[in-house]
Amino acid sequence: MAEQGFTKWIITFTVITASLLELIDTTIVNVALPQIQGNLGATLEDIAWISTGYAVANVIVLPMSGWLGSRFGRKNYFLTSIIVFTIASFLCGNATSLEELIAFRILQGIAGGGLISTAQAILLETWPREDVGIATALFGLGAVVGPTVGPTIGGYIIDISSWPWIFYVNIPVGILAAYCTYTYIRTTPKTGQGQPVDWWGIGLLAVAVGSLQTVLEKGETEDWFATPYITVLAVASVLGLLLFIWREMSTDHPIVNFKIMRHRSFSVGMVTSFILGFGLYGSVFVFPVFCQNLLGFSALQTGELLFPGGLCTIMMMPFIGMFLKKGIPAQFMATIGMFLFFVFCNMLSKSTLASGTNDFFLPLVIRGVGMALLFVPLTTLAIQDLKGAEIGQGSGLNNMMRQLGGSFGIAALTTLIHTRQGFHRSNLLTNLNEGNPIFITRFNAFIGNFMSKGFSMSDARHMATQAMEGNLIKQSLLLTYSDAYWVAGMVMLCSIPLLYLQKFKKNVEIPADVH
Repeated sequence: MAEQGFTKWIITFTVITASLLELIDTTIVNVALPQIQGNLGATLEDIAWISTGYAVANVIVLPMSGWLGSRFGRKNYFLTSIIVFTIASFLCGNATSLEELIAFRILQGIAGGGLISTAQAILLETWPREDVGIATALFGLGAVVGPTVGPTIGGYIIDISSWPWIFYVNIPVGILAAYCTYTYIRTTPKTGQGQPVDWWGIGLLAVAVGSLQTVLEKGETEDWFATPYITVLAVASVLGLLLFIWREMSTDHPIVNFKIMRHRSFSVGMVTSFILGFGLYGSVFVFPVFCQNLLGFSALQTGELLFPGGLCTIMMMPFIGMFLKKGIPAQFMATIGMFLFFVFCNMLSKSTLASGTNDFFLPLVIRGVGMALLFVPLTTLAIQDLKGAEIGQGSGLNNMMRQLGGSFGIAALTTLIHTRQGFHRSNLLTNLNEGNPIFITRFNAFIGNFMSKGFSMSDARHMATQAMEGNLIKQSLLLTYSDAYWVAGMVMLCSIPLLYLQKFKKNVEIPADVH
């Protein structure tokens, strides 16, 4: 039964707040890694496990969250996840060694995996059946804005304080969310209680998804299959996935109900959610790296650039929900969203070394509007045929695919940047020769400039060579980031036909048997 009045809105506030805890923590830590590295005396490779451990634990739990909610009761599982996440946040801030911090981040990731999908399922139950589009739009505020504003919040905290506070800020929010959950969210029956636990399924899921996520997180830095443990994990992920699917299709009590894949809209929705994650997390990854490594922006400056786009997403979300309620097909809005994302990528691919903050305002606002037009319609299309307990299962799988899409996007774009930088460097080197009058003019200008400052001819020539090398590196990187933006935009643009494989439906309703 849907809630009414104040209760409906306080539950909405509660689940959005709780999901924001998890989503912001996927990106907020990244800007603090250099400070944590120096404070704990860790190497760059080791410190990366702070993010990797969280992501791996998170993505393992996501597809299980529907089953866990059924077994222990959705309210109980959600409340426990909030409490564990809050405690883990305190422990992360108090960690005195890298090993402790990684262990507590894994605990945080396990709890976080139970927040986002369960929050979405609770929200869908709370709102009336005819207002599912609005409920999805409100949930999308956290899902899209969280990863975007995470670097802004993290950069600000690091500027005014120290890295433990990126974890301590979760504590009051977690306490408030736990109180509101305990007080206002209705208890749901434990429909899965008493049924046998599919331990084989849990183990195979952990092996398959955990290995895959680790490969995606660490593959580029470990030179992919040149490293034995990456090769072993890649094989384990493939075999584990095949065995997991076989196990879940053959057992009477699966932890992941693959029978919901019979719904065409949901099956296609899994693919479009993957693509959404590719664009959402991939662009949030590439843009800050581009601004900080090439243009020299600070972490806080970069985060502030992303904020207006996030604000546009927040402002657009309620309107998207109302458009869906009025019967505007979700496919049409998602098409516009994908096209706007392509426009954003195309505009950024034309950036230069002279680009400033004003040059990025319009593209990022376009991205913000596009993401609002993508998240809500894509999620609505995916869940439109699910009924009862299928909603919790479908929500977990859908969110897992978005997370995996983000991991694939970051891994693919990182590899593209690495390989294309060498390609562009080789091409540009052909222009650095004495037969090129432009090169000779620029080289001699550098020499003259350095000699005018009192350097000898030999020192000036050496310094001019270094200056030309610096320009070469910058130009190579600029062309490489342009390639990354173009690829991300084309992936989104080429995915538009998938939308029209899903059903057209005026209003998406949750059946009365959802409880």
